[in-house]
Amino acid sequence: MSDKKQLSDTAISILDLVPILEGKTAADSFKNSTDLAQHAEKWGFTRYWLAEHHNMAGIASSATSILIGHIAGGTKTIRVGSGGIMLPNHAPLVVAEQFGTLETLYPGRIDLGLGRAPGTDQVTAMALRRDLHSAGEDFPANVEELRSYLAPATPGQRVRAVPGEGLNIPIWLLGSSTFSAQLAGLLGLPFSFASHFAPTLLHTALKVYRDSFQPSETLKKPYAMAGINVIAADTDEEARHLATSLYMSFLNVIRGTANKMKPPVDSMDDKWDMSEMYAVQQMLLYSFIGSPATIKSELQQFLDSTQVDEIMVTSNIYDHAARLRSYEILAELKKGNLA
Repeated sequence: MSDKKQLSDTAISILDLVPILEGKTAADSFKNSTDLAQHAEKWGFTRYWLAEHHNMAGIASSATSILIGHIAGGTKTIRVGSGGIMLPNHAPLVVAEQFGTLETLYPGRIDLGLGRAPGTDQVTAMALRRDLHSAGEDFPANVEELRSYLAPATPGQRVRAVPGEGLNIPIWLLGSSTFSAQLAGLLGLPFSFASHFAPTLLHTALKVYRDSFQPSETLKKPYAMAGINVIAADTDEEARHLATSLYMSFLNVIRGTANKMKPPVDSMDDKWDMSEMYAVQQMLLYSFIGSPATIKSELQQFLDSTQVDEIMVTSNIYDHAARLRSYEILAELKKGNLA
């Protein structure tokens, strides 16, 4: 149908988990992330987000707001933000001050994506929060408190975010269930679904978001984003080889282990059993792996079925040059220059 969204007119953005590679350090990861962001800016990606994770040996994005400032300082025009800040881990005032500072330093370029999960295990969540009472239940109230700090100050307001108040910082709600989808709809905020690792409720959440949406000063109509994995290479065979690093990373999640990202292997047969393979494949349902022609066809099918306004792509690839190439292929596909 003519009203179907096309890859060429759909915004494409990058989610960087800042993976730490086996044999490398966090400093190497930060260097690679800056280089990727600079290429992403040149290639025309819409935004570059970083995700808050803690106590994970293979992910270096724990101090998310600091990294956002680092990436924004190393680029000029691309939007940089959080995908997301896990709000239960932080006082809303602190988040308002941090992002108020970022927006003041890099005006018109900062996004604030908010999640309600801990971004870690329960023991580490305890270390972050000191207690877990009402860990996620207060999320709507905390979102509203945070928004109040970023709104223009009111007469007699005793607690203010300086800098922060009165700044036009876009707030997104992120989620892997229908909870944040409905809340984003009721508040008239943009919504991003974490289908890159939790695909089950994608279509349900998108429907809940669109059905519950109330126009606001922020947004007049729903704006939905979906996270996906993309591993693109010049051939299907090469892409499938590169994807084994992604599989091993998610095998760590299944097993509850925390290892650095491993280089690709020729076969996964001796790495997992059948139940683990099934679990990983279920988590990675929305993963697009292959040559330009394969990626183009599968992404269009994804757009046809979801009708999302934007896709957020993460590419867990061990070799930095291959990771850059994957995003370059995606950028070229959007421009219609490949396949």
